[in-house]
Amino acid sequence: MLNVSGETVCRLVELAQAFQSQEAITLPNDGSNPIDEPGDAPAPAVGVDDPSRAEFRTIVADLEPDQQTEVVALMWLGRGDFQEDDWQGALRLARDEWTPETADYLLGHPLLSEYLVEGLAAFGLSCDL
Repeated sequence: MLNVSGETVCRLVELAQAFQSQEAITLPNDGSNPIDEPGDAPAPAVGVDDPSRAEFRTIVADLEPDQQTEVVALMWLGRGDFQEDDWQGALRLARDEWTPETADYLLGHPLLSEYLVEGLAAFGLSCDL
């Protein structure tokens, strides 16, 4: 049984998908070769101030530390670092390694949304996004 609600995890999945699916923005083509002109290289569409990232951080910060560790453990489970039968081991490790920067740790994983979906599936839960 999870202490963090499936609804909360699904919202995190939705936000992760929003900021991870952003494509690079290409500046208008002035006829020059972008490789030769470093200023014309594609710029990331999502910055540090992206609203999806901000909401993600807020949701994680509002969770109790034990709930934050469950989200991390779900990510690890979905990534294949732990099997379903070692859920308690994943939780112990997540508790041992917990820091107030949990949101940043989670955001550092490019496949976060997929990992969380897989982690939830191990508990028979899904997100209808």
